[in-house]
Amino acid sequence: MEQICAALEPQFPCREIAITTLGELIGDCEEAYPPVIYVFGHSGTGKTTLINSFLKQCQKQQKVRIAQLNAIECYTTKIMIENVLDSLAVQQSPADNMLEFVEQLRCLHTAETHGFLIAIDNAERLRDMDANVLPVLMRLQQITSLNVCVLLLSQLPFEKYYNKTGLSEIITLHLGQYNKAETLRILSTDFDQVRQQLLQQQSQEQQQQQRLDICEAAMTPDFYNNYLNLFLSVFYKACRDVPELRLTARKCFGIYMEPVLDGSVECTDVSRLWRHIAGPLRAALTQIYMRIEKPLLGETVMEDQSVRKLAQSLELPYYGKYLLIAAFLASHNSAKQDKRLFVKHHGKQRKRMQTVNARAKNAEKMSTTLGPKSFSIDRLLAIFYAILDEKVGLTCNLLSQISTLVHLKLLSFVSGEQNIMDGSAKLQCTVGLEFVLYIGKVVGFNVRQYLCDFM
Repeated sequence: MEQICAALEPQFPCREIAITTLGELIGDCEEAYPPVIYVFGHSGTGKTTLINSFLKQCQKQQKVRIAQLNAIECYTTKIMIENVLDSLAVQQSPADNMLEFVEQLRCLHTAETHGFLIAIDNAERLRDMDANVLPVLMRLQQITSLNVCVLLLSQLPFEKYYNKTGLSEIITLHLGQYNKAETLRILSTDFDQVRQQLLQQQSQEQQQQQRLDICEAAMTPDFYNNYLNLFLSVFYKACRDVPELRLTARKCFGIYMEPVLDGSVECTDVSRLWRHIAGPLRAALTQIYMRIEKPLLGETVMEDQSVRKLAQSLELPYYGKYLLIAAFLASHNSAKQDKRLFVKHHGKQRKRMQTVNARAKNAEKMSTTLGPKSFSIDRLLAIFYAILDEKVGLTCNLLSQISTLVHLKLLSFVSGEQNIMDGSAKLQCTVGLEFVLYIGKVVGFNVRQYLCDFM
């Protein structure tokens, strides 16, 4: 097991504790496995990749059979059973239910195999299958007398599972979100690959020997880490999903390098490089999760046609569109201005010199370019009811549309993900101004009229 942990730790930086814990729990194949291990955490924390790599290492270095499946793809009990049996057994008769599945597994006692590991991703979907599926999987070791361990992977804590027959206590392993330092460490592992791609790109261009020489001299780990620090200063508050951050960081790095390759800016002049990349980074912030293929060029914002096409193709319910608009207003307006913006009879406001100066903002200090701020569910609903002309009751259907916006990555949780119903959860809006403006046009709502930046 030490060899397995040593092989995995370089591949998964900042997950050494989780790898060691898995190694201690599963241990050597000759020892008894725990019946169930429940691995949970937010998306982008490496659950699936880590567990799959761990199982492959166990299969490679030990006499262990493994089965890896996704509960979303196995949408019926029969499909799930067939996938597990196909992975674990060479030949098996058809199995239509959990009883036949257990009988098939009992026949797998072989001298060549010392253990069985079954990993099920998106395990919360098992709650929608037959009532006996989840309890049987959790007691599979006891029922079959095999040295089998079932690893359940999910974004939900196990407390969210409910079953009428009751569920036994299990071992849980939480993979928390990466902090800023850990995210920087993970993204910095891409240095060699990014450098190789950049050098290859420059070598393919004709009469660019000078740019190639500058690239070889300037492209150092410290230079790349400086760029990542600037990148995370813009993106970390709005996005913690490491795959999305990695994709966007690679996309923007070419823009960051362009003035260095042209010879107009020294690679050590961090302040001028920041002024060059600040605009494109903020523009890229409006594209996070959307995968718009239009490349960023200099200080320009993404092409209007791409945003319009995406906004028009987004099939949200009518109230869902208003909730998204309310979320954007909550993310980019100060809470102190809500009364003035959304209440008709808010009283007179004295124009103090401090207020006048505060409104004289340049583009770099506008709230819509500084990035989104967090807001509570209560404030979101208050703005929603203020901008909606008709009266709508607070129903479960309305609250479920907030979850839909989060699932579509149009909103993201900052804290209190489990406290939606009491209104204390904190959210952020991840879409940009242009996108919300088009959503506003669809429902006939003037978004600019309710933004402090345009008052």
